[in-house]
Amino acid sequence: MIPAPFAYARPTTVDEALQAIAEGGEDVKILAGGQSLIPVMRLRLAAPETVVDLSKVSELRGVREDGDSLVIGAMTTHADVVRDPLIQQYAPLIAEATETVADRQVRHRGTFGGALAHADPAGDLPAVALALDAEFVIAGQNGRRTVPAADFFVDYLTTALEEGELLVEIRVPKLTGQWGMRYEKFNRVAQAWSIVAVAAAVRREDGHIAEARIGLTNMGPTPLRARATEAALAGAAATPEAIAEAARSAAEGTSPSSDLNAQADYREHLVQVLTRRAVSAAAGL
Repeated sequence: MIPAPFAYARPTTVDEALQAIAEGGEDVKILAGGQSLIPVMRLRLAAPETVVDLSKVSELRGVREDGDSLVIGAMTTHADVVRDPLIQQYAPLIAEATETVADRQVRHRGTFGGALAHADPAGDLPAVALALDAEFVIAGQNGRRTVPAADFFVDYLTTALEEGELLVEIRVPKLTGQWGMRYEKFNRVAQAWSIVAVAAAVRREDGHIAEARIGLTNMGPTPLRARATEAALAGAAATPEAIAEAARSAAEGTSPSSDLNAQADYREHLVQVLTRRAVSAAAGL
């Protein structure tokens, strides 16, 4: 199908983009990579009055260091994230998860910030951002504000972004110490959305697990942390038995849906299996 008519703006700076959003009317959509927006516009499930294309805003691209954090521009493509040496060095979990996003064509066009702002609970990156305690820098007409990942994902396909605002960058703390990371994903067919996935970051110390951060994909309307498992792993011996015992509580506090791909109880079983695998791999077992 052909999208409904719309006005089109292509700013070159963040300030110009915010101005275009403010002047765009009641229904303005942001075009990043377009991998989510364009299909729904073609089906006329979305008919925005104005589309603001961010492809020419160069300040929104790239990865850089800023003290103890990595800063990832919202318009950095998935392909560039996977290849970036800073990501590989300080946040390999991001690269590992991003490499599973769809296919090469989508990763070439799709953007890191666009995927996070879309906030699909089956998407690969929101749970990773949650596990790494990322922060989201949001620009608006009144300046910029920073929102932690735990507060950014509000509901199904809903974030803390308010009308007239724009996600400009994501800040990821550099993890110091003996951290291992792993992303385990189960999908029905290649290149499909996750039925369930687990993002694990584990810090080992003297043969024990000093700290574990575990993000869950598609176990509720938003990404979730496996808090019960994290608590059970804190101070536990880095052994297969201890990890398997802690992973049994991975579904606590979740609310997975039942759909054509999987029933809720199957997702609850999967999250325990994948948590055990992800944590074991991250712990070097």
